[in-house]
Amino acid sequence: MTYHVSSPAEYVASIPEERRKSFEKLRQTILENIPDGFQEEMSYGMIGYVVPHRLYPKGYHCDPKLPLPFVAIASQKNFIALYHMGIYAHPELLDWFVAEFPKHSKSKLDMGKSCIRFKKPEQIPFDLIGQLMQKMSPEDWVGMYESVFKR
Repeated sequence: MTYHVSSPAEYVASIPEERRKSFEKLRQTILENIPDGFQEEMSYGMIGYVVPHRLYPKGYHCDPKLPLPFVAIASQKNFIALYHMGIYAHPELLDWFVAEFPKHSKSKLDMGKSCIRFKKPEQIPFDLIGQLMQKMSPEDWVGMYESVFKR
């Protein structure tokens, strides 16, 4: 779903009522657990958590004018999505998340490379998401990004 908004607060306000409470809780979980240095902003039409240029002046290799993306959340047509680039780039982190997920949720894990889909908002494992956010600092992410994605 495309939301034409300019701030995370506007994005949340535009989400359908039946998802808004869970989405707000997901956003709050991220804000409470993501390490200092990441910055919340609108990114690619979603709420993004990025390494700002003041910490990583090179920016994103696809478009250096943009800060380095790390995590994003979105309300899509049929699900709430959490995009986590650390899971995509770090196999050990992915393995940890896949192993922990069944301990925190009765639903089956539905994910792609960096996208974790929650079709039932009431089944989002907020505690696990909080733990995931704590696993990588901006410095860790920049180091991982440079070793995996930069040529």
